[in-house]
Amino acid sequence: MKKIISASILSADMLNLGEELKRVNDSGADMIHFDVMDGIFVNNISFGFPVLEAVEKNSDMMLDVHLMIQQPDRYIERFAAAGADIITIHYESDGDTLEILKKIKSAGIKSGLSVKPGTSFEEVKKYLKYTDMLLIMTVEPGFGGQKFMVEMLEKIRCAKSYIEENKLDISIQVDGGINSETSALASEAGAEIFVAGNYLFKAENMKSAVESLR
Repeated sequence: MKKIISASILSADMLNLGEELKRVNDSGADMIHFDVMDGIFVNNISFGFPVLEAVEKNSDMMLDVHLMIQQPDRYIERFAAAGADIITIHYESDGDTLEILKKIKSAGIKSGLSVKPGTSFEEVKKYLKYTDMLLIMTVEPGFGGQKFMVEMLEKIRCAKSYIEENKLDISIQVDGGINSETSALASEAGAEIFVAGNYLFKAENMKSAVESLR
């Protein structure tokens, strides 16, 4: 199965975002990962609707929006209107998880559910039938450049086994510390979509870096 690569623009040079998007478009990556942080759910603030709209106008790639915010329910429609193709919420955020996933689907886009390293896979099983993608964080969310947590591989294996046993049409995404070595480990465990930030944007040749993740 082909690995799907999602380039996280949190690691991009924001003063030259147009050029950075061109690099991504030319790299062979499949998606653009867009981390939204509110400074409450995580101790960092990133970007919002204007930046997503600008990215959407300058790229034909799928936009993979990861909401690391305390109250995602308030913003689903606006992120969908701004160009999101997938919206991922955190199980640990406020609100009714099931109703928010349904709201994402009703906006005509794909839904994703993310879990922090400290959240067990058992806690989110019941939501998977309403989910297109399960994002297993392989670092604590909030900042780029962290080291991949190898102990998350078992969670990936458990999720993959459950998805296959129940014949669910769900992709497993991993985010945090992804490089050529850790992507291979996560792939072997069952992951299919790989979010990479520093590894891609700090590479001298992004196309080669993308190819190394596959």
